[in-house]
Amino acid sequence: MINKILIANRGEIAVRIIRACRELGIKTAAVFSTADRNALHARIADEAVCIGGPATKDSYLNMKAIIAACEITGADAVHPGFGFLSENAKFADMCRKCGIIFIGPDPESIEMLGDKAAAKAAMKKAGVPVIPGSDGAVRTTEDIKRIAEEIGYPLMIKASAGGGGRGIRLVNSPEELLPQATAAKQEALNFFGDDSIYMEKFIVNPKHIEFQILADKQGNVVHLGERDCSMQRRNQKVLEETPSVIMTPKLRDKMGSAAVAAAKVCHYCNAGTIEFLVDKDRNFYFMEMNTRIQVEHPITEFVTGIDIVKQQILIADGKPLPFKQKDISLSGHAIECRVNAESPEKGFRPSPGKIEALYIPGGPGIRIDSSAYQGYTITPYYDSMIAKLIAYAPTREEAIAKMKWALAEFIVEGVDTNIDFQLGLIRDPEFEKGTYDIGYLGRRG
Repeated sequence: MINKILIANRGEIAVRIIRACRELGIKTAAVFSTADRNALHARIADEAVCIGGPATKDSYLNMKAIIAACEITGADAVHPGFGFLSENAKFADMCRKCGIIFIGPDPESIEMLGDKAAAKAAMKKAGVPVIPGSDGAVRTTEDIKRIAEEIGYPLMIKASAGGGGRGIRLVNSPEELLPQATAAKQEALNFFGDDSIYMEKFIVNPKHIEFQILADKQGNVVHLGERDCSMQRRNQKVLEETPSVIMTPKLRDKMGSAAVAAAKVCHYCNAGTIEFLVDKDRNFYFMEMNTRIQVEHPITEFVTGIDIVKQQILIADGKPLPFKQKDISLSGHAIECRVNAESPEKGFRPSPGKIEALYIPGGPGIRIDSSAYQGYTITPYYDSMIAKLIAYAPTREEAIAKMKWALAEFIVEGVDTNIDFQLGLIRDPEFEKGTYDIGYLGRRG
């Protein structure tokens, strides 16, 4: 039985995990950097340990310091949240060797699925549709040219160990091929320490649809429906909704079954997300699998009534899933907007600083996941997210109307925010019709 969980993260996800632990009667320990001494997660956990300086390499990416914090606090489990060490196979293995429960998949699954080329091979084995492209990492100039000729243009070059929109290049012609491949390899090396790349056919104007799965240690796997994450800026998600307007019961069943098959072929355990691209003819293709909780998980919790973070903890503790696929139903519509301290008028430049005044909207169907409070200083060292604003209603039209007034009521003074930008998106005719795709914001400039 898990008695105490150390949260190896910060910000709103750390607060979210602490609250789930409280409801389960599990004690919590937080870690914080010197820049986060007054952060909410460090203040509300049962205990907190400083693990280093502001730089992530000295604190939230410092594996030895986090393991030491477990020993100091007596934590017998670690929840990595998202980002930082959440998809680090080495850290998961270190926890296992130290007798600490890692609340996530085993290191072997993380390593395999973190390599995009290996993941693609596994999906083929499971019969999951994949985007035409290279069968593995492409290492030579000759192979890059040969594969480009085979799959045709436009095509995408992606970092094998990538994520978060890094190491991705669109190639429209042979003249662009080698310069873009070089740029992708360099960015991959800079961000992931691995310059290996793979290539795949570029699907024109697709929808980005992801399926949430839960898998227990007894081999049971279920999906919790889809999330439409197509509203993106530079390969970064801006807002998400569920269900998707393009979804039909038949397509959901087909994609959900593929997501479950993907998890089973990898012997996956815990929460995960399978991401697909869906073309204009509703053909879908596996893109990648995220081996962690997602930023946008709250919208799935709204429409299913299932607490995904609690299920993560219970699965890690050896408990079987308390429901089967036939027990899961989707009800209503939910939208999430990411409220960031940034200035859209200045190229989305981060806007660190002290929050002088804060008013957070509320009411039926409104949820705020945040670690911000009045007087809190947003540091320049980490991501600029202030809050996730989620609106839920029986219909999509009602959820959009609810999000409009919630954004209009959301007040943050002292730093610039993207609230007006998000309000513009919610009011956009293409969003209201649901006809947007992953290239929509790019085309709009």
